[in-house]
Formats: sequence, C-alpha cells, structure tokens
Amino acid sequence: MLLRVGNLSKSFDGFKAVDGVTFEVPAGRLVALIGPNGAGKSTCFNMVNGQLKPTSGSIRFNNQEIAGMRPRDIWRLGVGRTFQIAATFNSMTVIENVQIALASRDKHLLGLWKPASASHTDEAMALLEQVGMAGHARRACGVLAYGDVKRVELAIALANQPKLLLMDEPTAGMAPNERNDLMALTKQLVKERDIGVLFTEHSMDVVFEYADKLIVLARGKLIAQGDAETVRNHAHVQEVYLGTGKSFTPRATFAGGVRR
Repeated sequence: MLLRVGNLSKSFDGFKAVDGVTFEVPAGRLVALIGPNGAGKSTCFNMVNGQLKPTSGSIRFNNQEIAGMRPRDIWRLGVGRTFQIAATFNSMTVIENVQIALASRDKHLLGLWKPASASHTDEAMALLEQVGMAGHARRACGVLAYGDVKRVELAIALANQPKLLLMDEPTAGMAPNERNDLMALTKQLVKERDIGVLFTEHSMDVVFEYADKLIVLARGKLIAQGDAETVRNHAHVQEVYLGTGKSFTPRATFAGGVRR
C-alpha cells in the first residue's frame, strides 16, 4: 500500500474543511477523490502534497510519515504531481521542459554556459516517447494544443520516477476525446510502472470510466468509497452528489436569522 491516510483533519479558524478522512492508495491503481464543491477534496489533496499542514491525522507514504513535510521533500521521496492548470515553460521547447525536471531530480544546476538542451537528452526523449510527444520535442510548449501540453506535464511528473502520482483535475479544459486519450495513457503507464495515482476530477464520465476506486467527500467527511458500481449505487452519494435534487443535512440551520 503506497499511501495510507488516517483520520486526517484540517481546520481554518475553527471551520473543519477536512474532518477525520481515512483512505488508502495501492500501487498499480487509479484512485479518484471526488465530491461536490466545498467537499474538502482540494484541501485533502494539498495536505497529501505538502502544501498544507494537517491539523491532525496521519499521511504515510511507503510507511514513512510525510504529514507536514515540505512539497519538495515529499517530491524527492517519489511523489509526483500535475496541476489543474498545466505548469510548463511556454517559451522553452518540449524536450527542454522535461530536461529541466530531470536536472532538478539529479540536483544538477544549469549555468548560463550549459543550456537545458545539453542535459539528459536521451532520458527526456524516452519520457516523451512514453507520452506520445517525441515528435514534438523541438517545438515550443507555447504553440501546442492544450491536450498536448497536458501530456508534456505528465512527462515532467514522471521525470522523478514517482511511485505515487497526484493529479489535480488532469482533464480540466480538455475536449472529450483529449480527456479519454490522456486518462487511457495514464492508466497504461500506471500498469507498466506499477505506480499509484490519486486524482481529483469533476468529469464523472472520466471518473467512472478510468478510476479503479473512488473516494467521495462531502462537507469535509468521507461518505463512501469503493469501485465505480458501489459508489454509483450508494444512496448517500446519489443524494448529495450525483443528482437526486436533494442535499444532505447542512451543518447549521437558521431560526429567525440566528445560526444554531
């Protein structure tokens, strides 16, 4: 089991954005973290990545406690990440973007006398081949279609040879065919590399098609987890998320305009 999250909580000025969440991510599986707006999934995701420090609870990666560690230190342990808005250098070529990630992994500082294009060329090309972008290696990232930029970002994330990959809204802004291509590629890489993936996603067609396991949050609490069929037929999930027109009991009610 690559990732074990236990009784994880995060409060902001007394408000519990995440409240006692527990789940696991095994190797070789895609696990989706989903929920309606305000469910706490982004907060939970950012605690796993190290961008937020938990108020309480445990985050164990490969049996090592990482709760509260800095993102860079977590990355060096073997946790990669992609972002909702693709993070690439638009003025640089596709291969240079990957070469910079490889140099960072190996702690190689590139001086003005040694451009990125002179380092890790073969390994960068191999990564681009894996994500189907080798033919675009010498093009600037800024001229690529958005779906191709997402593939480059995936190659960058794989440069660290991660055991766990965190993907924040990986298909945001993509056309349906691009979404399916990217997730099919991700699933293939997960199997080939035997890595675990934890991803957030608003597109339910992507979630139910590609996730091996779903974790559902609502108002900071875990309300269901399991495979697609289990979650799709879960009464509470249907009520608060999948569209019965109802919502579950709010945290506070009002009487005469006074919160109670």
